Amino acid sequence: MEVCYQLPVLPLDRPVPKHVLSRRGAISFSSSSSLFGAPDPRQLSQRRGAISYDSSDQTALYIRMLGDVRVRSQLGFEPERRSSHPYLCIDFRTLHTRLGCGSSSATSDPDRRVHRLLSFQRYLHSSRLLRGIPQQIPLHILDEDYTGQARCMLDKVGNWNFDIFLFDRLTNGNSLITLTYHLLNQYGLVELFQLDMVKLWRFLVMVQEDYHSDNPYHNAVHAADVTQAMYCYLQEPMLAKSLTSYDILLGLLAAATHDLDHPGVNQPFLIKADHYLAALYRNTSVLENHHWKSAVGLLRETGLFSHLPAEDSLNMERELGSLILATDISRQNEYLSRFRLHLDQESLCLSNASHRHFILQMALKCADICNPCRPWELSKQWSERVTEEFFQQGDIEKKHKLEVSPLCDREINTVGRIQIGFMTFVAEPLFAEWARFSDTRLSQTMLGHMVLNKASWGGLQQEQTPISEEAESSTDASRDSNTATPAGETSSKEIPQGSRES
Repeated sequence: MEVCYQLPVLPLDRPVPKHVLSRRGAISFSSSSSLFGAPDPRQLSQRRGAISYDSSDQTALYIRMLGDVRVRSQLGFEPERRSSHPYLCIDFRTLHTRLGCGSSSATSDPDRRVHRLLSFQRYLHSSRLLRGIPQQIPLHILDEDYTGQARCMLDKVGNWNFDIFLFDRLTNGNSLITLTYHLLNQYGLVELFQLDMVKLWRFLVMVQEDYHSDNPYHNAVHAADVTQAMYCYLQEPMLAKSLTSYDILLGLLAAATHDLDHPGVNQPFLIKADHYLAALYRNTSVLENHHWKSAVGLLRETGLFSHLPAEDSLNMERELGSLILATDISRQNEYLSRFRLHLDQESLCLSNASHRHFILQMALKCADICNPCRPWELSKQWSERVTEEFFQQGDIEKKHKLEVSPLCDREINTVGRIQIGFMTFVAEPLFAEWARFSDTRLSQTMLGHMVLNKASWGGLQQEQTPISEEAESSTDASRDSNTATPAGETSSKEIPQGSRES
């Protein structure tokens, strides 16, 4: 049970005012099963959305229940206990279903035939159901107060200081759906491309579901953050006056799906673990190809573009893949060199469709790694999240006796050191060239934030260094005192337990 803003949850010991119960999205809970006519406490546990009542100040406090609760008693609920990371108990080498291992198993389990084979998230959902763990299904609406605040934030969606974490809380974990749907409507793309509202909503819901909420970094909130950053770039004068509606639709969809079904580990891990995706894509842009194919699968499953000519639909899928494949960090120098060459030669012509597509690729690359360019309060959270995901991968590698990937060993790496290196060698060169292309207030703001954030991480590193040095010096001093014991004496720390007792 998750409490909004960490407010206390009190049992209801008196009737709730009618003006509270009339609010949409609220269901009252009672410490007594007979107070509101509920015959069975189990029925209460199945209700989603609740109000707790504070008798001290007559204030209604809102809480939300995510579905993974079980009745502990008539007075409270206890959340299901889960492991710290879902992949600690999953062998990546056996994630996929080995077809052809036996026809009997295939016929005896018909559910596996309708299982989306390339989705880690669907695998986790099915495995949780088999273990009796209910699936997390977030609510779309809690209360008008929350949706009102979310709408106010959407009015400022083009602000670079947009707090995606707060927006995700206000939308009850549906930031990606709400934000993408709003932007598509704001540009008039739903009407222009005659998108079916039901199919569009189903597509966005399935996209959000296929992001792994257990990933500290590569989750639906990251996708929503990248989509918001992409919108900021699309609003830049150089792009706003040149991009077509088709380009904008493609850019927003690519941002929303660019990390779809990310397993929380990087490409070298999949290669080391001999995962089937690495073999399928021949160890080349493994994750990016998977994100692209997963997005295409959802487009076809929902039939979002089924009303368009087949050739147009295929072209959109190919160009969507071209944008997502550009986010491969291992190809950073390739795209950066090409971008720098265009700027040096002043050869970019945005009336050319191929040049516009290349700028969309660069914009998506910038949006994907723009966290160091956010204000410190937001950037710090993203830095800690991505580092924790690195460290969780290192823990998995240690468990499976694999070589620990660089930056993934929590015992020898720190958040500050990783972030300073990332800014120096990856982020700064990219955003410096982007500022050459689009020398606007936004570009200067991003560079300014990156300088400040890098200095902040450097300061934190300096504060941590003396502490570590003092710890090492105290350890060395104690070690020296032990070794400096006279020859005829024996240090008490060196006496075996059995000798001391005798």
